[in-house]
Amino acid sequence: MSFSEDFFDNNENERFDDKDLQAKVKSCKEIVSAGQTFSDLENIEETIELCLEFDYIDDGLFLCDAVLEITPYNSEIWQFKGMLLNNKFDFENAYYAFNKSLSLNPNDVESLINKSIAEENLNMLNDSIETLNKALILEPNNEEVVFSLGLINERQENYQEAIEYFKKAIEMDKSYAEAWYELGYCYESLDELDEALKVYEKFLDLEPHSPTGWYNKGIVQVRMGDFANAADSFELSIALKDDFASSWFNLGVAYANMNKINDSLNAFKKAAELDPYDEAIYLNIGQAYEDLSDLNMAIRNYSKAIEMDEDYYEAYLARGYCYDILGKYRLALRDFNKAISITTNPTDAWSARADLEYSLGHLQDSIQCYINAIESDYKNFNAWFKLAETYIEIGSWLDALAAFEECLNLKPEHANSYYGKAKIFFLLNRTTEAISCLKSAFKLDPTIRNDFAKEFPEVKTSKLFNKLIQEN
Repeated sequence: MSFSEDFFDNNENERFDDKDLQAKVKSCKEIVSAGQTFSDLENIEETIELCLEFDYIDDGLFLCDAVLEITPYNSEIWQFKGMLLNNKFDFENAYYAFNKSLSLNPNDVESLINKSIAEENLNMLNDSIETLNKALILEPNNEEVVFSLGLINERQENYQEAIEYFKKAIEMDKSYAEAWYELGYCYESLDELDEALKVYEKFLDLEPHSPTGWYNKGIVQVRMGDFANAADSFELSIALKDDFASSWFNLGVAYANMNKINDSLNAFKKAAELDPYDEAIYLNIGQAYEDLSDLNMAIRNYSKAIEMDEDYYEAYLARGYCYDILGKYRLALRDFNKAISITTNPTDAWSARADLEYSLGHLQDSIQCYINAIESDYKNFNAWFKLAETYIEIGSWLDALAAFEECLNLKPEHANSYYGKAKIFFLLNRTTEAISCLKSAFKLDPTIRNDFAKEFPEVKTSKLFNKLIQEN
């Protein structure tokens, strides 16, 4: 649930009452209707700026059009209209408005910056960069232009290039909070987490009341495994913005990793209250209940996640595990089969189904499922090892031996794989090879001697065996 878009709390103009602005807009509209626009241009232009600032888009556009009717060559009003249209996501008409503004005032950097926004959103990427470079020629030390070039590169996932632009913007203005924020996001995207953390801390020095700043810092700390400090960061984010669902969710993640399951569950539930249509939240609620051994509640929440996304692989797999534990094998099998059918990497689902088939005594079916899991991921050690053990149970010694060999290719110092080979060699009367493997197993894990003594008491007490094990 991470995001990069910066939405900073700006409280500077909260003192301007919303009712006052509505009254001002109404007054201006009355002036326009009375045909007195020209006589009160300054007041109307001031109101347009306020409409832009407070997102009164339609009112602002109405007043822009009224002014342009009588002063069609007013470049500033064309610029305001373009900015309002950008905010309305009407980028095509915004582009036209900025071109009109620039035809009247070609060197207006503000219009060039805003025109580049419209161009980027119209997928005119090269034009957008060219527009910003033109602005940079006009004002080489304009940090907003440099910052905008950084944003374009960031959105194109050219993070290293974006970093250079954001650093340059910061060199021009050390207190450029937005540049610090985006710089942190770029470092985070490049997995340079130490740098990201330092930058977010610098941002928070400048904007200590930014809930998204604390949130992003928490995300980096989670990725670094610093869950206690991450929880502190998310709690600060929530203190600043109590309805911040993403912070509640990730606070739950941090608590879960600290094994504070009840706190984690409460955080996830709060996230669900705020964002009841996010299936990932219900998956995590289910996992919390599963950790608390309340499997029925876990199933209920996994089912809710599946209701929201009928192809939610992780939810089917998790619910299947719960059904398996509860002995509801038919339902578990149904979920594992569904999970297999909806993913391009069904390794875990095949392994889960294999374990279920094994527990039901369907050893041949279990073997085929382990093989399918291995075909999905040839380096799946657990599937190879369980396949080998299942082959032993059905008496397929040579197949088991080959599977143990694959285990040792993946984990050359896995004691139990050597022990498995040793048991097979004993069964095949290949004593020398059996003892060689047994010696390797004992060396890697001395406790295997106890297992061997229990499984092969007659061999363990043999004088010949003791002689051979010492010789080898």
